[in-house]
Amino acid sequence: MTTADLSGNPRRFVLFTVFYNARAYYPVLAVLFLDLGLTLDQFVLLNLIWAATIFLFEVPSGALADTLGRRPLLITAAVLMVLEMLCLLLAPRHGGSLLFGLCILNRFLSGLSEACASGADEALAYDSLNESGREDAWDRTLGTVMRWRSVGFVIAMILGGLIYDPTVLNRILPEGFKLTEAVAHRLPIILVLIQGLICVGITLRMVEPPRHHSDELGNSCRNAFRLTLQTARWVFTNPHTLVIVVVGLSIDSIARNLATINSSYYVLIGLKEWTFGFIGASIGLLGWFVPAIAKRLNDRFSTLANLGIAAVVTLAGLAAVSQAWPIYGLIPAMLLMTTLGYLGFTISRALHREADSSKRATVLSVKGLAFNLGYGLFSLGFSRLLASFPDQPAGAALRHALLWQVPAFALFAAVLFAWAGFWWKRKSA
Repeated sequence: MTTADLSGNPRRFVLFTVFYNARAYYPVLAVLFLDLGLTLDQFVLLNLIWAATIFLFEVPSGALADTLGRRPLLITAAVLMVLEMLCLLLAPRHGGSLLFGLCILNRFLSGLSEACASGADEALAYDSLNESGREDAWDRTLGTVMRWRSVGFVIAMILGGLIYDPTVLNRILPEGFKLTEAVAHRLPIILVLIQGLICVGITLRMVEPPRHHSDELGNSCRNAFRLTLQTARWVFTNPHTLVIVVVGLSIDSIARNLATINSSYYVLIGLKEWTFGFIGASIGLLGWFVPAIAKRLNDRFSTLANLGIAAVVTLAGLAAVSQAWPIYGLIPAMLLMTTLGYLGFTISRALHREADSSKRATVLSVKGLAFNLGYGLFSLGFSRLLASFPDQPAGAALRHALLWQVPAFALFAAVLFAWAGFWWKRKSA
C-alpha cells in the first residue's frame, strides 16, 4: 500500500466528524424524549445509561482500533448510528414499556457508537499524513475539522429547532401538505438517520493505514486488552501525558458542566427559550475562529503554558458567570464554551506528539475515559452543591452554586499547576 492510497483519508475524516457530530436533534434532545412520552426521571436514567456505556467501552474500543484496525471501528460506529436512529424512529409515542425499551436501546447503541468512533477517527487521519511535516499537516487538518464542525453545528442547531416546530413548517408548506405535530417531531430523527447513512458511505471509502502486525481475532482481542492496560499505565506514568490529561480534564469538567446546564443559566439571566437554538448556533459560529487562535498560541507557547491560559480564561469566565448579569451574562458563558475548543486543540496536538502510532487510538480513548469520568464526578458534586441551597426564589440555588465554584476552582487550579510544573520538569530534566 502506498502513501497515495491514504491521501483521501484526512478529507474523509473531516466529512465524517461533521456529519457524525452535528446532529439536528441536539437543540431539542430533552424535549424530544419527553414528547415521546417519557418522564423526566426516565430521561435522566437514559443519560446515565449512555454515559455508563461510553465509560465501559471507550478504552477497549480504542485498543481494538489499534489491533484490529481503525477503519472497521469507524464503520461499526456509523452503522450503530443508523441503528440508534431507527430505534427512535420506530419508538411508539406513549408506548409504555416498548417505548422505554427502545429508548434504552437507543442510548446504549449511541454510547457504543461514540466509544467506537472516539480515537479511531483521529488516529486513522493522523497516520494517513506523510511522516515528513506530519505535525504541521495535522494542525491544518485539526483546524479544518473544528471550523467545519462549527458550521455543521450552526446549521444543525437552527435547522433542528425549526423543523421540530410544525407551526413554523406549516407557514411555508402548501395547504395540502400541512404536517401534524407527531410527524414534525420525527423530522430531526429522520435527518440524523440520513446523516448516519452518509457516515456509513464515508467510512466504507476510508483506507486502513499499513499495520505492523496481523493477528487472528482471538489474538487481536487479547492484544487489545493487554494494550489497554499497558497504555493506561503509560499515560499515567509518563510525566507529560499525565499532566496533559489531569490538567485538561480538570478544566474540561467545569466548563463542560456549564455547557450542560446552559439552558438553566439562560433562564436565570432572563433569556427567552426561543433564543436558545440561535445562541448555540452563535457559539458554533465562534468556533470557526478558535483553531487559528489556538494554533498561534500553541506555536508560541509550551503545552503547559497553553493549559495555563485555558485555566485563567476559565476562571475569569466563571467569575463573570457567577454574577448572573441579566442578558450580558451570556458573554462570559459563550467565552467558557468556546474555551473548550481551544483546550481540545491543545490536548489533541500534545497527545499526538507524545504517542506513537501503535497505541495512538488507545491513548486518545484513555484520555476520553478520564475526561468522561472527571466530568461525571464533577457533575455529581455540582448536583450535591445545588441540593444544599434552597431554590427560593427560583434560581437561587444555581446562583449560589455558580458563586461557590469560583474560589474552589481558583484554589484547585493553583495547587494543580504547582504540581504540574514540578511533574513536567521531571521528563524535561
